[in-house]
Amino acid sequence: MENSTHFKVFRLAAYGDIGQIKYFYFTVVTIIYFVIILANALLIGVICIERSLHEPMYLFLCALFVNQLYGSTGLFPALMFYLLSDTHDISLLYCYLQIYVLYTYGLTEFCNLAVMSYDRYICICYPLQYNNIMTPERVCSLILLSWLYSFFLNAINISLSLRLQFCDNVLDRLYCDNYSVVKLACSNTTLNNIWGLVATVLSFSCTILPTIYSYVRILQICLKSSKETKQKAFNTCTPHIASLLNFSFGWLFVILQGRYETAHLPPILRTILLVYFLICPPLFNPIMYGIRMAKIRQACIKGIEALT
Repeated sequence: MENSTHFKVFRLAAYGDIGQIKYFYFTVVTIIYFVIILANALLIGVICIERSLHEPMYLFLCALFVNQLYGSTGLFPALMFYLLSDTHDISLLYCYLQIYVLYTYGLTEFCNLAVMSYDRYICICYPLQYNNIMTPERVCSLILLSWLYSFFLNAINISLSLRLQFCDNVLDRLYCDNYSVVKLACSNTTLNNIWGLVATVLSFSCTILPTIYSYVRILQICLKSSKETKQKAFNTCTPHIASLLNFSFGWLFVILQGRYETAHLPPILRTILLVYFLICPPLFNPIMYGIRMAKIRQACIKGIEALT
């Protein structure tokens, strides 16, 4: 354990010295966070209040919106604070807490999207048995399992990182992420690396593979079905596929920045790619689903009319 030091804080170097422009950034970030809270909370409220939306597809959407609020809260309050602060130190405890929140958000998002693809698969491939398969108990179990699975995997991840000793405390990030923290360690990180690989395989096999299987089966059914069935499948699956691709690209940007040198990219572009998965999906999903899904759109209009 050469030259290790017991650091009490990490320094988030990505903020740098941004001068007076920090007030502009703070305003933009505040507006984005406000819109995210408003859009997601509005649709959560509509789905909870409107009884006609108490169906599996909308309950899974509600879980998706709740998770997006959870993940955004892991970034935006701290981001707003550090933009205005003259010091950019973050305590080890809060750093690990932020890692846990952001990583559970990421994995839960993939789990929710996988469950939603399974729901569409049952709806399109087994329409007559849909209500018998997707019972309220099963819907609740799938939502709960998505959260518990993510919390459990990331609890192991954090427990392995907590034991590390560090040679440096400077993170070239706007927020804490586990890969950057582990890279600063002087102590042996073999267990962290092994668990990182295991967790990646488990996450991929339990989220991406079921999603791919669901859409392969949906495609097979659509190729043999009527034009009406194809149109129904297209209407219900398009928003989900867009959400999946949007979030997957955002997470990929984070992974690539952690493992490859990106100093040649403009700082503002690096920053956007780093926070994309925490900004674009929570902004994009409620707006897209609110516009694309007639039942949600009508419930929102009815609610606005009732208030006015």
